[in-house]
Amino acid sequence: MLYPKAIQQGDTIGIVAPASPIEMDTLKTAIPFFQDMGLCVELGKNIDAVHGYLAGTDEQRLADFHDMIANPNVKAIIFARGGYGTARFAADIDYDLIYSHPKIIWGYSDITYLHTAIRQQTGLVTFHGPMPASDIASPEFDLLSASMFKQLFKETALCYSEAVSELEVLQEGRVTGTLVGGNLSLIVSTLGTPFEIDTKEKLLLLEDIDEVPYRVDGMLNQLKLAGKLDQAAGIVIGDFAKSAPKKEPSLTLDQVFNDYFKELEGPVMSGFKIGHCYPHFAVPLGVKATMDTERKELRIMPGVRG
Repeated sequence: MLYPKAIQQGDTIGIVAPASPIEMDTLKTAIPFFQDMGLCVELGKNIDAVHGYLAGTDEQRLADFHDMIANPNVKAIIFARGGYGTARFAADIDYDLIYSHPKIIWGYSDITYLHTAIRQQTGLVTFHGPMPASDIASPEFDLLSASMFKQLFKETALCYSEAVSELEVLQEGRVTGTLVGGNLSLIVSTLGTPFEIDTKEKLLLLEDIDEVPYRVDGMLNQLKLAGKLDQAAGIVIGDFAKSAPKKEPSLTLDQVFNDYFKELEGPVMSGFKIGHCYPHFAVPLGVKATMDTERKELRIMPGVRG
C-alpha cells in the first residue's frame, strides 16, 4: 500500500472534472466549504469545458488531472462530480507520475473506475467520498458527511456501526481484508479490461443509483460468473438509491441480494450509508478493514499518513 500524506490548514487542494460537465455556479457554492477548513482551492484549467456529455475532451480532462498530480503545491485532488467519462482516459494515465507524487485523491460514482485503476497500478490508497458539485453544493449535505473530510488531516481509524444506520446481516462472520470497490456498474465495466477489479480476499464495497432490481441482478450475475463474488472475503452493501422497480411484477432488491449472497462463505452486511445518499460515510479504499456481523461493525484503518 502507498499512502498519501495528510493535509493541513493552509494547503491547496485541486478540483478537476474528469467525467460529466459541471455547472460553475453550483461548484462555486461548494468552494467556501473547503475554505472554511483552512484550505486554498485551485481549479483545473479546463474545469468549465464541455464536450457533449463530457467535461471537455479526453485530452483536456486528463491534462487537468496530470497537472494537479505534478503540481507540488497541490496536496489533494477532489473530483468535482461523477457522471460518465473517467474510463475513457484510464489507459492514458501516467501511473508512474502518480506513484512518484502520491497525494489524496477523492470522489465516488464514476470515479470508481479511477479508484480501481490507480490502486491496482500504483498501490495508492484513495478515498470514496462526497464531491463538491454533486453533494457539497446540495442543501441536503449534512454534518456527518461534512465531518468525513476530517480523516484527511490526520491518521483516523473509522468505525461504522448502527449508530450511523441500521445494518442487516445477510451472511454471518468476521473477516479482515483490503476494502475495494464502489459503484457496481463501474466495477462491472472493468471486467475484461487491463483494470479488471481484483477481489481475491478483499472486502468488496458495492453501491449504485438509478438501477432497478433486474439491472442489479444482471450486474451481480456478471460478477458471479467472473468469479469476483466467490473470491471476495466479504461483501459490504452500500446505498442503492432510486432502485425501486419501474415495472411489476419484479423481485425486490433484497431478494436479488439474497439470491447472490446467501451461499457465499464470507460475511455480508447491507444498509451502509455509503454512496449516493445522505449521510454519505466516506471511506478510504485500499486499506485493511474488518467486518464483524456479530458486533455489526465495519472498522477501517486510516487512509493517510501524518
